[in-house]
Amino acid sequence: MWAGASCGRGGFFFSSVLLLLLSGPPSPRPAGGQLRYTVPEELEHGAFVANLGEDLGLDVSTLSARRFRIVSRAGARPHLEVNLENGILFVNERIDREEVCEEGGTCLLHLQLLVESPLELYRVEVEVLDINDHAPTFPWQEYVLEVAESAVLGARFPLESAQDPDVGTNSVHTYRLGPNGYFSLEVQTRSDASKFAELVLERALDREQQRAHRVLLTALDGGVPERSGTAHILVTVLDANDNVPAFDQPSYGVSLPEDAPAGTLVIQLNATDLDEGPNGEIEYSFSGHAPPRVRELFHIEPRSGQVLLKGPLDYERAHLHELYVQAKDRGPSAVAVHCRVLVHLLDVNDNAPEVTLTSVSTPVLEDAPPGTVIAVISVLDRDSGDNGRVSCEVSPDVPFELRSSFRNYYTLVTTQTLDREVVPEYNVSITARDMGSPALLTRSTLTVPVSDVNDNAPRFLQPSYSVYVMENNAPGASICSVSALDPDCQQNAYLSYSIADGHIHGMPVGTYVSINSDSGHMYALRSLDYEQIRSFQIQVQAQDAGFPPLSANVTVHIFVLDQNDNAPVIVSPMPRNGSVATELVPRSARPGYLVGTVSAVDADAGLNSRLSYQLLQATDFTLFSVAPETGELRTLRSFLEQDAPRQQLVVQVRDGGQPALSATVSLLLSVVETMPQTLSDFSEFSLPPEASSSSPLTLYLLVSLGSISFTFLLAILILTAIRCRGERRSRQGDSCSPPPCHCCPGSRPSSDGLKTSNLTAQPPTGTSAATCLDVPGGGPPGYCYKVCLGPESAQSDFMFLKPCSPLRNNEKDPGKLSQPGQHLQVSKQLKQPNTDWLPASVQRPALKRY
Repeated sequence: MWAGASCGRGGFFFSSVLLLLLSGPPSPRPAGGQLRYTVPEELEHGAFVANLGEDLGLDVSTLSARRFRIVSRAGARPHLEVNLENGILFVNERIDREEVCEEGGTCLLHLQLLVESPLELYRVEVEVLDINDHAPTFPWQEYVLEVAESAVLGARFPLESAQDPDVGTNSVHTYRLGPNGYFSLEVQTRSDASKFAELVLERALDREQQRAHRVLLTALDGGVPERSGTAHILVTVLDANDNVPAFDQPSYGVSLPEDAPAGTLVIQLNATDLDEGPNGEIEYSFSGHAPPRVRELFHIEPRSGQVLLKGPLDYERAHLHELYVQAKDRGPSAVAVHCRVLVHLLDVNDNAPEVTLTSVSTPVLEDAPPGTVIAVISVLDRDSGDNGRVSCEVSPDVPFELRSSFRNYYTLVTTQTLDREVVPEYNVSITARDMGSPALLTRSTLTVPVSDVNDNAPRFLQPSYSVYVMENNAPGASICSVSALDPDCQQNAYLSYSIADGHIHGMPVGTYVSINSDSGHMYALRSLDYEQIRSFQIQVQAQDAGFPPLSANVTVHIFVLDQNDNAPVIVSPMPRNGSVATELVPRSARPGYLVGTVSAVDADAGLNSRLSYQLLQATDFTLFSVAPETGELRTLRSFLEQDAPRQQLVVQVRDGGQPALSATVSLLLSVVETMPQTLSDFSEFSLPPEASSSSPLTLYLLVSLGSISFTFLLAILILTAIRCRGERRSRQGDSCSPPPCHCCPGSRPSSDGLKTSNLTAQPPTGTSAATCLDVPGGGPPGYCYKVCLGPESAQSDFMFLKPCSPLRNNEKDPGKLSQPGQHLQVSKQLKQPNTDWLPASVQRPALKRY
């Protein structure tokens, strides 16, 4: 190895500072509409380069918020960086000019500066100035030069050139030879301004006197401070081989396409030697100072002189290669001669355009106006000329377009408003195509998701809903489900259901139905009664969770279906005073004589209220019949002498429901010779069809019965208090025992002031006791009162009386209907009767009764 002059890193730094002082602070220089700065190489981290914020006229306080940054190509080293606090461009890492720019000449760093809100792009060039940080070096530390003793005076011997990576004045400037008595040094300049040295023989050599000569060769550069490198030349004196090879020309030039394959013949070199034998056989090789890159790319055949391509060429890396070849014969004292081969590369369109997404703003709102910037795209083609000229476009089937802002920079913007419900995501294909032949292209796909905006109201699956609910439903049971859809997504599509405020028959709708806010399932909060409400409608609202929220309404019609839950109610004849209905029939009645009409109503509807009549029990079934449809009771034949004077009948009324419900009425018909002028039981409590369902007569009857019951109860309490007070006085005055309590069922009425007092007692069950007290005369017929005694009744003087609940019509024991004197129990809490199947009014005969 050649020995270079030793110089530390401190010398590099000193030269950098000296260059800065001489050139002054870097100032921006406009170059084609862009800023240009200069900076020496080898500066330390943090060294000042320029104040970009001031030079570009930007507000320093907004640089961070606007994401001010340097846009670099993928894989590029960040030599420079920007301080976002003050806008100063500084050295981020040490810059080695010889590493950044392999070729000589001007070394430029191209920077693209990007700032957002609004989007702006600046271009800056920074020229890296060379400093004298490298000393010249020789390929070998010691060089052996063989010179024939027959060499004539003035013979020139080219020496190996020193290499200095620096450029300009900092490169090799001159050579110096140490003092000796045989040789001198001449420095020559090549066409590319590079220097090389030739050793000139000044005194004849005599191998017998001195076999070798050692001289010191020094290479000096032109930098400040000056650097140098040295090498020792050992001149060996040989016997005479007095002819040296000679090339056809000292320099060759050749052009080669950069895509030439390995093994391609670059050039055929030819050198001649006038000697014969081994002294005339020539061998070719690279000279000692051929750079390693040349040795990697090219190969020389030693005997033929063919220069062959060895490795791949790249025009974009280096478009010129300089080969230094030497030729030497094989004789003794062989002297090498040199030539230069310049290989010019021809550019080939071998680089496809590169597409880089510099800045992407996704997702984009679907209501973004046309012209909204989605992304900043940069394209680069490493080829030159037309091969490096690029055009960029997007597919025509998307609502986006490319707008060129700077050379090879584009912005992707929207051309129309977007709709996420139609297209939730776009795959934008960006095609970059160069102008080469054949043209190369690159396709890059950018996925642009569309962000949702609450622009769609919910929509129900049906315009309205009709729901049919059977009456007597269980409270809390599900009756239906409504469903709506919202084409939006996420929160904007989350729906909640609610029922609009309203009233149904004066009651809030919320007391009838409820709805699950998440699922839309509706539930009945109460048991519906067809006889009270047959249909109603509610408004259901579906509202999304967007901002502002959107909603939609739908009408739900709820129809209550009838169920056979009401037994027929006998309205005529009505018994009096708790006895059976009694009618008079003249003995002279002919067959078909109308005794009366049994009338009943049913609160249900349809078939459930269609009534049929039949004779269930009779003293003589051959004497009377009942019309199934109208309930008319007629005679079948004339009365005979042997017929009983009293005929007991039981008529059953049955509806058409499934299962069928029924009611019965007991009739006592008396056969008389003449009819008295009194009304029969068939004419009492008979309601006209229109009054049986909606007349206020029922209400008046209930109010009257309630008033009478309250008066009767108050009278009983007063009488009981007076009697108890009299008994206390009698016990205190006369020491008499209390009167006995008549508790025997069926006891006859006594002859005291109360006329009759039948008290029916039942044994207690568990801890409760119920006693039925029948008080005739003072209250309405057919009522009994229970005396309810609790477990503490032994210590209490109070007596609680409440009305006895009569049995329902459908709970009667059919076996007891035929007993004479049985009362017909009719519930006072009757629903409004249904008159759909009432028969037409018929004429009732004026019958006498006992």
